[in-house]
Amino acid sequence: MVSENVNTDPIKLLKKGNMLAFDSIYNKYSKRLYGFVLRFIKNEADAEEIIQEVFLKIWEGKEKIDPRASFESYLFTVSYNTTMSLLRKRANEVKYVEFIKYRQHVLNENEIIDDIHYKELTIKLNELLNQLTPRQKEIFLLSRKEGLTHNEIAQKLNISSNTVKNHFISILKFLKSGLSKDFFTGLLFIYLFL
Repeated sequence: MVSENVNTDPIKLLKKGNMLAFDSIYNKYSKRLYGFVLRFIKNEADAEEIIQEVFLKIWEGKEKIDPRASFESYLFTVSYNTTMSLLRKRANEVKYVEFIKYRQHVLNENEIIDDIHYKELTIKLNELLNQLTPRQKEIFLLSRKEGLTHNEIAQKLNISSNTVKNHFISILKFLKSGLSKDFFTGLLFIYLFL
């Protein structure tokens, strides 16, 4: 019973904002709390951080402390709850990091697949372009590579605009038919070039 009275005095003083009482309580309990927290957290730096946070909570909530209740139980409960909060936070951080890594992995795979599809498309397009007549190939390259209009191509090649348009229609039909076997590649082709 004597020890209970000794514990009560610093608690009453703490409630009034007495720093010496706070220091006395800190010195009395910090090592035991550290050992208690370390059993859960398994990291010395985190355990020290939790102890600091616990005593900060004690100081900030000093007015709410009931001197008739067991202060030691209160202190260990605050320590336990603070430790569990940190563990939950860390678990969520780990889950989030794992999610980000997974997402990055999926995005990288999609980029690789897109690169492969683009390379396949480029190879197929070059094969088809090589099957065009020299005039058709020239018209296609002037239009798509140099960005010339039908009229500009007609002027450059000294042919009529209708001839350029007719050549272009037959070129596009040929290219579409050559790519129709693979719907995705054909769709990508239309998106990129038409």
